Amino acid sequence: MNSASRIDEKLTVSEVCTELKIAPSTFYDWRAKKRGPRCITLANRQLRVRRSELDRWLTEREDAV
Repeated sequence: MNSASRIDEKLTVSEVCTELKIAPSTFYDWRAKKRGPRCITLANRQLRVRRSELDRWLTEREDAV
């Protein structure tokens, strides 16, 4: 997968949770509190997270040293 495809990749909630090593309940709790990464809601009500959005969200949470 080239870097442009990776940036535009749409991740499932399961994939995001696996990558962050969190339970889905944690993800949905963050989402309910508007503290998680922005999501795309598909027509079938499933959620996706853009790779670029997850990366941006993680970068915002890095500790400044």
